[in-house]
Amino acid sequence: MQKLNKIWLVWIILTLSSVMYLSYLLIADSSEVFSPGKISHAHHQVEMQCSTCHTDPLGGADVIQEACVNCHSDELKVSDDSHPKSKFTDPRNVSRVKELDARVCVTCHTEHRPEITSKMGVTIPQDFCFKCHSDIEEDRPSHAGMKFADCATAGCHNYHDNRALYEDFLEKHIDEPKNLKMAKNKTIADVHKMTAVDNYPVDKYPFKKLTHQNIDIPSTVNADALIAEDWSMTAHAQAGVNCTACHEVRQKSGELKWIDIPAREVCKTCHISEVKGFLTGKHGMRLNLGLSAMTPGMSLIPMKSTSHNKELTCNSCHGAHKFDVKHAAVEACLNCHNDKHSQNYKSSSHYKTWYMEINGQRNKDSGVSCATCHMPRKETFVGEHELILSEHNQNMNLRPNDKMLRSVCMNCHGLGFSINALADEKLVKNNFNGLPQVHVQSIDLVKQRLLKRRKPKEGSQ
Repeated sequence: MQKLNKIWLVWIILTLSSVMYLSYLLIADSSEVFSPGKISHAHHQVEMQCSTCHTDPLGGADVIQEACVNCHSDELKVSDDSHPKSKFTDPRNVSRVKELDARVCVTCHTEHRPEITSKMGVTIPQDFCFKCHSDIEEDRPSHAGMKFADCATAGCHNYHDNRALYEDFLEKHIDEPKNLKMAKNKTIADVHKMTAVDNYPVDKYPFKKLTHQNIDIPSTVNADALIAEDWSMTAHAQAGVNCTACHEVRQKSGELKWIDIPAREVCKTCHISEVKGFLTGKHGMRLNLGLSAMTPGMSLIPMKSTSHNKELTCNSCHGAHKFDVKHAAVEACLNCHNDKHSQNYKSSSHYKTWYMEINGQRNKDSGVSCATCHMPRKETFVGEHELILSEHNQNMNLRPNDKMLRSVCMNCHGLGFSINALADEKLVKNNFNGLPQVHVQSIDLVKQRLLKRRKPKEGSQ
């Protein structure tokens, strides 16, 4: 009996200890202990913020699907999705849903399964196209013998968006040369066009050019002459945006208070689209979820050790007072990124064009910077007004890299050359310093179909 009592006592102590330990972990938010496994490369920044996806612990698959759409809705809106949800809610395709329920993202993208996660966070076998397209050879004899695991190869098919590889598009650009004659990037919106933007405080910033003599730093704040000189050379000074515009923040009491380091909400006063892109991209997604700022040290790709603890905000790239877009377009990137692609940029032909532009040897907007490709300029609606602005969400054209064809590569290069270049992994790593050694058959297959159409039917005159 005494022995039995001891066993019960040990059991009670262990139980209470376990409860106390688990309670401590919950209070300390040690989410990693409760994680069923590592999550994908795309989401690793927010791995410990479980509530990002699991907004309702008891909500089930519908809650997870809503979380996916909440974060990726902008990307889905701009894509010409080849497999929209409507295709799988159509009663005529009910049999396909049984094979592959593409109505929900987690069918193909399951988190916490690193052992089966491949490129693009796909967690189903790479030959999944077979489930619906097993008869492809009947319509496309040219595809005979091709492996279904190769469908998503660069330059071929993208499950969500095939706009750059549609047959009519390939046909339209079938004979383009390697380099286009009129290579030029879109010209970003002139600062004075900002007056058209809804809610722009034009009464406070009337686009009257200011100089360092007009600086309105309060007398109680120690003014730095160098800061004043830097500010006077910026677009802010040209637009009449003085120091207090960013540094004076109205408190709940209505009083204006000087803030030494303004928050990003101040930038959003005028740069709504840019801030939104930043917060949904890899640089700002943690801030968007109420977490601490992203640092290069958190990255899974090589970064420079000198920048590991640098917090990423708007000023990380644009500076606190210079707001130098040329610095932000190249040097700001290379101050952190240390992968082979980044390391090889300054020895590439792309950098030569950029160097010549910033030194006045080429026309404006004709050079190729890091931002030219990874943060391309696009037509953006701010309210009812369309402006050319830089896309600050790198996810919009980062993976798969075929998404860069229309928005970036074809501003300067022919489609065929661009497809081959993006498909050549060694060339990408070398930052396109050379010619592609990979040849994608996409355009060749279109040429074959065109010849077949034009060939007279046998026996016809």
